[in-house]
Amino acid sequence: MPLIACLGWGSLIWDPQDLPIQRHWFEDGPFAKVEFARQSQNDRITLVIEETAAQVRTLWAVMIGTDVEYAKKALRQREGCKSEHIGSWAPGTPSPATIPNLAEWAAAHEIDHVIWTALPPKFDGTDGKTPSIEEVLSHLRKLEGPKRDNAEKYIRLAPRQVDTAYRRKIEAELGWTASDQIDI
Repeated sequence: MPLIACLGWGSLIWDPQDLPIQRHWFEDGPFAKVEFARQSQNDRITLVIEETAAQVRTLWAVMIGTDVEYAKKALRQREGCKSEHIGSWAPGTPSPATIPNLAEWAAAHEIDHVIWTALPPKFDGTDGKTPSIEEVLSHLRKLEGPKRDNAEKYIRLAPRQVDTAYRRKIEAELGWTASDQIDI
């Protein structure tokens, strides 16, 4: 029976919604190049794969079922994105440059397929644009009310192990430190 793993590093962890995963998220996922580099819904700055970022340890969960296309569709629906924004890996294919040791990690965990969200960086409405930390901080400082609350919640609830350069600067400048509580 093929084992399918889903990688996560952001809201998928604390808010999987209807994503068909077994039990919980494991904290020993492969290292990936991830950063707070996407201006998303409600002006939050969210975590995405970013090819120049330092690697951080991801989390992973086992998908319910053995059909890779079904798993990819479920992740796409959860993320509300196009199919081109769902990454996948299978044995015999090289590890992506942004998840360099994926093949070795999957083999060590006896995983047959791996999927993840592959949304690009985005800022000021431009897909593919990676904002500087100064742009991120300026953007976050300007937010007010519910938009500010949602942006802060996302950053605080990102798993502690997703310790990126931007996160450290956001924590230092805005005081938005990691929290395990949903009601911040």
